[in-house]
Amino acid sequence: MKKVLFVCVENSCRSQIAEAFARIHGQGILKVYSSGSRASDIVNP
Repeated sequence: MKKVLFVCVENSCRSQIAEAFARIHGQGILKVYSSGSRASDIVNP
């Protein structure tokens, strides 16, 4: 199983969307994570 890491600056929107998309479409093929280089404590609504 391949591992994929999506990184954006604050991990408050884009990388989380990419993670969800990859989890749905890579189910059983990918292990998916997201992170931020300067993590925010607030998720963008």
